[in-house]
Amino acid sequence: MMRIAFLTVVLLLTSPAYSQVLDKQQLLDNQSWWDNRDFDWYKQQIPFFECPDAEIQTTYYYRWDLLTKHLTYGSPNSGYSFTEFIDRPFWSGAYGAIACPAGHQLYETRWLRSPRIANDYTKYWFRTPGAQPRNYSTWLADSAWAVGRVHPNKELLIDLLPDLIENYEGWEKRQFVPNVGLFWQTGHDDGMEFNINSRQTQDILRGAPSYRPSFNAYMYADAQAISRIAKLAGKSDVAKQYSDKAAALKAKMIELMWDPKRQFFFPLLKNDEQRDGFTMKALTRTYESGQYAGDPHGRELIGYVPWQFDIVKGEHQYDVAWKKLMDRDGFYADFGPSFVERNDPLFKVTNHCCWWSGQSWPYATTQTLKALAKLLQNGGNTLNAADYVETLHIYAKSHRKNGKPYLAEALHPDTGSFEGYDGYNHSEHYLHSGYTDLVITGLIGLVPRDDDTLEIRPLAPPQWDYFALDDVPYRGHRVSIVWDKTGTRYDMGIGLHVMVDGTKVHEADTIGPIVIPRAVPGVRPASQKGLVPTNFAVNNDGTYYPRITTTYTAEGTFASKLIDGNFWYLKDPPNRWSCEGSPNASDSIEIDFGKPRTIHTIRALPLDDRELANSSIRAPKEIRLHYWKDNTWHAITVTKEVPAPEGHRPHSFHFEPLEFQKFKVTLTHADGFNSGLTELEAWGKAVLPLSRIPARAGNLAFNDGVSEFPKATCSHHDVYGGVPQSSIDGVTNFQPSPMNRWTSYGSPNPSDWLQIDFGKKVEFRRVEIAIYDDRGGVQAPQSYELQRWFGGKWTPISGVKYSPEKPVGGQWNTVTFAPTESEKLRIVFENNGGARSGVTEVTIWNDEQ
Repeated sequence: MMRIAFLTVVLLLTSPAYSQVLDKQQLLDNQSWWDNRDFDWYKQQIPFFECPDAEIQTTYYYRWDLLTKHLTYGSPNSGYSFTEFIDRPFWSGAYGAIACPAGHQLYETRWLRSPRIANDYTKYWFRTPGAQPRNYSTWLADSAWAVGRVHPNKELLIDLLPDLIENYEGWEKRQFVPNVGLFWQTGHDDGMEFNINSRQTQDILRGAPSYRPSFNAYMYADAQAISRIAKLAGKSDVAKQYSDKAAALKAKMIELMWDPKRQFFFPLLKNDEQRDGFTMKALTRTYESGQYAGDPHGRELIGYVPWQFDIVKGEHQYDVAWKKLMDRDGFYADFGPSFVERNDPLFKVTNHCCWWSGQSWPYATTQTLKALAKLLQNGGNTLNAADYVETLHIYAKSHRKNGKPYLAEALHPDTGSFEGYDGYNHSEHYLHSGYTDLVITGLIGLVPRDDDTLEIRPLAPPQWDYFALDDVPYRGHRVSIVWDKTGTRYDMGIGLHVMVDGTKVHEADTIGPIVIPRAVPGVRPASQKGLVPTNFAVNNDGTYYPRITTTYTAEGTFASKLIDGNFWYLKDPPNRWSCEGSPNASDSIEIDFGKPRTIHTIRALPLDDRELANSSIRAPKEIRLHYWKDNTWHAITVTKEVPAPEGHRPHSFHFEPLEFQKFKVTLTHADGFNSGLTELEAWGKAVLPLSRIPARAGNLAFNDGVSEFPKATCSHHDVYGGVPQSSIDGVTNFQPSPMNRWTSYGSPNPSDWLQIDFGKKVEFRRVEIAIYDDRGGVQAPQSYELQRWFGGKWTPISGVKYSPEKPVGGQWNTVTFAPTESEKLRIVFENNGGARSGVTEVTIWNDEQ
């Protein structure tokens, strides 16, 4: 039973602004599946929650753990962002972000106590080179406003206004059709491949351009948000312009997408489309023409998206559409809802990605639950709160694999199986949806507003004996909402209790709507200017610095993962460096910033695989820090006692600010085991943006993109853009995206070569090779050899010393030898079995450093 001692009025008046209701540590300890066990972070950042439904509660905490797996510190200048896939596919944007789930991710992230993560991610889409805000449908302006409702920041929203307008105009220019009054989109770029409409076109994957209720609802929501922000900025003309755009979109969506016969919102085609001798006509809705003309089905969950964004708020003549959600002949399923209604002629459940024709998709389930909460909280009565709780429960229990919390792209609606959708290095622990926001705003009913009124419209069942949502950051305050049917669980008395900053502001005998004016008065946000906490160790931009080296790296693990801004502790898929197999009693990692930085905290995030078979990785016995000054290593003295290292949680060293260019972390291995880390960070404060540190001078292989020489050629290169010149452009990127590498993927040869032509005879004595390894078709070679052009033929360079001795992917490999002269250098790679070789950068030097 969760208890705290009763707090007296005197204590409330003299205590800090928050008084804990739930025992946070006990709630964390109750869950046995944690991957990220940084319990201090959870206690500082997330709202805590409990209820009698174990599935709903467990999934709530799993979703916060899941969020940390995708949280990415991309660069000092961009700050935080999120991935969609646990790793970064080649089609993702800078630092692995993909626009499709950004709206869901921002709605979740807004409930963290620190607004920095959500604010950084919002700015990421418009201020970061390589971000792709219009590669997929999403609702970025609406999300910025949604974040601002929880963490008000007028200055930031006004600053973003030009970016949000430019983004909207970009969509308009490309995909708005004035004579129809709607935006077109393909199913694929709406995030929904192989759907029942695309399968009736020539391109069943991408589909044909259509006017879709989902994408047009997003654009409606964005127009509304831009109008509100423009009003904040005092731009009444812009506010009216975008309010009018939203109103026009709404009118056209209802006119053209709502089918009064089938009582649902449907996509309609932009152009005539043909397949298998059948023609679907332009401006007809699903199944109004083509092979299935006249069929009474065709409903997809995207027909509920208009409710998600209040397009039909209060217009209850459309609520009849919701009857299908809880109907087994409609969308209802034991692990659903299914994306398409059950008796549709194209209903199809597959065990391979990515069919939106029958599977249950968490992305769409999130939208549906969000829309259902809006329906019920706005007075709709076609369904009831019990339907919301049941659907949320089904969604919660769908987050399971082999009895443990888990999520992939899609699942079988009848069995809950993720088969075909969570293949290795694909969509494991996938962040393409939302959940915690559904608990906070739907189940518990905290309704974010634009003013200082606290509004709560719970959908939780009165039959529950208890529930509590504790320590919710909201508009600069801390809110707790507690239901205690018997009055014995929380020592507050019987009924529903609401507290703001530890003071009770409402109580009632029953669960019902609550509106409390002036309960959350305005609080000025912290300034975004001045010195900003900065991780100087991260390197995702392919710059020469920061630069990482290790004394030993295990095969299949990468030093570059330590400074990629991502962390998780799983062995598969990995995000780790380890020294498994090292003969040393201790191993070290060294990071060179390229220039002196002032650092006050270093964080090492140790692995520990004790729960896995056949792994020798354990948390190290000891971690020691040194910094480089006056040509020697000096120990770093910490100001706060550091406990023994533990796996799956950060090991943080705090010290008085020190200025240095290089530091070293030495891990003393536990007896009989080896150590490993998932991330290494070095924190200080800086005025942003930081300028790029130039690479060291003297690289004989560097081509500035203008000069003819040096020139790179190869025996074979892949067809995906992995050209040899990428290996000498000064950019080192070990990540799949953005692509900057040469690979021999697809080569028929057991060995392949990469050649650098200097255009003249030069002397060199050291070669550095940044080997690319994607753990699949491109892997570190079995071996490699350096050859020089001499006497009209290729001759191996003699007396070479390899470091490391065996090629290692995801990091620099160095070869040194006696000074050698040649016009050309060739690197010959002995490919690793069926895989082929790859390089993201080669540097060639005539020095010994």
